[in-house]
Amino acid sequence: MNKTVTILPADSYMVVNKTVLNEGDKKIISQLYQPIIGYTAVSLYLTLIDDLDELKLVSGELTHHHLMATMQLRLDSIVDAREKLEGVGLLKTYVKRERHIQSFVYLLYSPLSAQEFFNHPILNVVLFNNLGKKEYEKLVGYYKVPRYNLKDYVDITVSFSDVFKSSVGRSLETVEDIVSKSSNSLILKEQIDFNLLLSSLPKNMVSERCFTADVKELINSLAFVYHLDDLTMQGLVRDCINEKGLIDRTNLRKACRNYYQFDQGGKLPTLVYARQPEFLRKEMGDTSKWAKMVYTFENISPYDYLKSKYKGAEPTSRDLRLIENLLIDQKLQPGVVNVLLSYVLKINDQKLNKNYIETIVGQWKRLNIETVEEAMRITEKEHKKMKKMVTTKKKASSNKVKEEQLPAWFNKELEKEETSSEDALELDRILKELA
Repeated sequence: MNKTVTILPADSYMVVNKTVLNEGDKKIISQLYQPIIGYTAVSLYLTLIDDLDELKLVSGELTHHHLMATMQLRLDSIVDAREKLEGVGLLKTYVKRERHIQSFVYLLYSPLSAQEFFNHPILNVVLFNNLGKKEYEKLVGYYKVPRYNLKDYVDITVSFSDVFKSSVGRSLETVEDIVSKSSNSLILKEQIDFNLLLSSLPKNMVSERCFTADVKELINSLAFVYHLDDLTMQGLVRDCINEKGLIDRTNLRKACRNYYQFDQGGKLPTLVYARQPEFLRKEMGDTSKWAKMVYTFENISPYDYLKSKYKGAEPTSRDLRLIENLLIDQKLQPGVVNVLLSYVLKINDQKLNKNYIETIVGQWKRLNIETVEEAMRITEKEHKKMKKMVTTKKKASSNKVKEEQLPAWFNKELEKEETSSEDALELDRILKELA
């Protein structure tokens, strides 16, 4: 759903169960999905299940204030959790706008089966990366079906017709719309230009049945998770076409993974989505410009923040890998990463200098910077210290960073007065996108 839709506590919602959920599904969600989407998203899913009536098909009309009270969360945290559920296919959201209120419908879907999950080109890779090899292998062992040697046994199972006979009975019409187990697939924007991919392959090399819908979905998923462009994917696909003119899916998965790991020093990708944890956010109530800046950095993911700097275009794979490193390897909090990106882009002519970033990260790790406000204040403090080190006019003219090139929180009484700087205008634009 479009993020420009503003949800209020008074807005109503209903839950519709589009599937058959059992205890095994809940275990899969907690063991396989939770390491990817987090505890809050899982908690929201289970809360929506509890909202259903006794028939487990549809809930009554509830308000989002009910969700806030039940989960003891702010509404923006609930929206964040809901988007994660939508992203992995556990939830679909519909809205109807009326004059004074909005009505939402939340459709619940089953998780993928363990077999589907462990063979998924995106979810499986991210689960491995988030858990680590030891925990991942423990989970695989939990879901692995034990093999039993039946070599010395004889199959004596009878057939249906051996047990039952057909006889004349009453007529029966086909029953429709009966609830059944239903999962929802992940939705990805197209990563690969398939027209270009097809034109790059010799016609006598591929079969007409080569690029089925499933194969295209796999290629698109692999391109997304491993950050592969059209040219790279063309070469990998070409190498994985078998003698029948079909793409060997297993070999393609391995080829994409090996290419990424070679390029990234053996590492595997994860998802760049996280936002600042609830317990590290500033308390609500302050309406100053400073507080609005803090709110913005806390409530937008580093990916979305960087995308806003690209004017809505997709960030480069290099910049995305940089964010992954800051979040996963350096373990910086998402809001802190946003402050770092804002500062470095502003003083470095909109370029992300990796060496400079690593220098700042080292200091922030030693100082245990975890909140947005701490990051903003230490950045301002260090910049003022740097200016004092300029001792000659020559150094001052060549090294001094111009005031208008700094982020908006530098040297300004933002708690007391408004600012009309370019940063403030950009802040307002991002706030509107978050609404």
